[in-house]
Amino acid sequence: MSHHPFRQLQIELAEMINSLPAESRLPSEPTLSKQLGVSRATLREAMRSFEGQGMIRRRQGVGTFVAAKVPVIDTGLEVLESIETIAQRSGLTVRMGELQVQQVTADEDLAGALNLKVGADLTCVSRIIFTDARPIAYLVDTLPMDVLAVDELQSGFTGSVLDLLLRRGDPKLTKSRTEIKAVGATSEVARPLQIQRDDVLLHFAAQLYSEDGRVVDYSISYFLPGYFRFHVVRRVG
Repeated sequence: MSHHPFRQLQIELAEMINSLPAESRLPSEPTLSKQLGVSRATLREAMRSFEGQGMIRRRQGVGTFVAAKVPVIDTGLEVLESIETIAQRSGLTVRMGELQVQQVTADEDLAGALNLKVGADLTCVSRIIFTDARPIAYLVDTLPMDVLAVDELQSGFTGSVLDLLLRRGDPKLTKSRTEIKAVGATSEVARPLQIQRDDVLLHFAAQLYSEDGRVVDYSISYFLPGYFRFHVVRRVG
């Protein structure tokens, strides 16, 4: 039985990746394309699909490595929960990497998302979430300064703005509206996630509402597809 050339390439690559121990470095692109008898563009396309599945990881300017096998975070989207809560339920350990907290002023996009005037003072919180040694998500929350002040995040913050607001109990949160799409990574996002620019990510943009109908948090989340499986259970109407 003969396979389509691209499918054949995927089979050969999968066999090579699975035969190597985790963290092994794969041969360079020119070497691999020569070895497998395919163009670099075709090879790159196949590599991108393996990266999406979490089998390999490419590090800008360093090389391509076999990823350690990690469990997938599998969750429904009906209830808003933090990655930490979902991971805990799945028995996975996640931790927060580098945290950046800064005061910013609302540009047109942020003002629109938070229903505020341009120039309003905001708190911006960005961080990387890791499982084992692998960055799997990049999260950015922007909140009005009266909802969350910069100094509230200095000690004991574990990475989830949602959990922090829920623990505090004020403002009372009611719902979240989320837009979901696939995007190509920009260089600002690719660098901390240790992937290549334009690699595919899942992009969530969410507005979190309080009881009085105010948007109290606008969050942008980038997830590595190979490490997350999201699903929705819908009633038949």
